[in-house]
Amino acid sequence: MPLDLVDYESKAREAVKAFWGNRAAAVAKQRELGRADQGERAGVTAGKNMDGFISLIQDVIRANGLTDAHMMMERRVLTLPGFFRPTKLWDLLIVNDGRLIAALELKSQVGPSFGNNFNNRTEEAIGTAVDLWTAFREGAFGKEASRPFVGWLMLVEDAPESRSPVRDAAPHFGVFPEFHSAGYLDRYNILCRKLIQERLYSTATIIASPRTAAETGVYTDMSELTGLKTFVTSFAGHIAAEAAR
Repeated sequence: MPLDLVDYESKAREAVKAFWGNRAAAVAKQRELGRADQGERAGVTAGKNMDGFISLIQDVIRANGLTDAHMMMERRVLTLPGFFRPTKLWDLLIVNDGRLIAALELKSQVGPSFGNNFNNRTEEAIGTAVDLWTAFREGAFGKEASRPFVGWLMLVEDAPESRSPVRDAAPHFGVFPEFHSAGYLDRYNILCRKLIQERLYSTATIIASPRTAAETGVYTDMSELTGLKTFVTSFAGHIAAEAAR
């Protein structure tokens, strides 16, 4: 049977609208209560910003035959064992017949501060993957466990600050040429490409969206390899293979 991509583009646009709408609503509520967080923190602490993408992922699972799988979304059931640390809390886990089918991280970043946040997200993404795959190698998910789908999806604000070239200072050794004058969106794209190439993630995706997308749901892929279609197709294939077992 062909893979069912569940009209992912329309669902993604709705997810983008919800992302920006939820952020704006959280900021407005904080102001109304008279305890607004500093800067962009009010929107970040809302906690539901990426729920539209979780709904898209759920639709892909159901449409591709894995109807009985357990989709873990509550905090108390989102923990997996690690190797370098005792546990790691994920954003979404898929378990079927006691087997780990998928572990997913869904992240976002908006301006105005992109530099420090980019570095933090990079270190987090790499560390999370290395910890999981080492735990997998050591039998944390069962001695006969098959390789799970491990996905990383990032939505970044499309703004002049995220697209403008950035300079780096490395006085002792040269920076890899692909980073020269690359803006933060380009750097996220490079990160995702390398995460895939190094097999740290089954697929890693970066999409860019401006704040005005609260009305339109518009978003942009940075490349085919790191685009949303690749994420959805790869995930759907993994789910269909599990359903066929």
